[in-house]
Amino acid sequence: MDIIKVFGSNVRQYRMQRNLSQEKFAELCGLHRTYISDIECFRRSISLDNIQKIADALEIDTYKLFLEDDSCIIP
Repeated sequence: MDIIKVFGSNVRQYRMQRNLSQEKFAELCGLHRTYISDIECFRRSISLDNIQKIADALEIDTYKLFLEDDSCIIP
């Protein structure tokens, strides 16, 4: 399991399910749009504080961002 890919894929999947652009989602998180893009493209590791901000903005439990589900992994 590549945790960065699992996390980034899950962030993207949940964001898209809520019909949020990266820009709007970044605003909800209090983060920059390029930071969100880097996460979704597997180019960034992030702090626990930012993981919580992302989960809060998505209105999901934090642990769901770490669940590996082959059906939502984006290559």
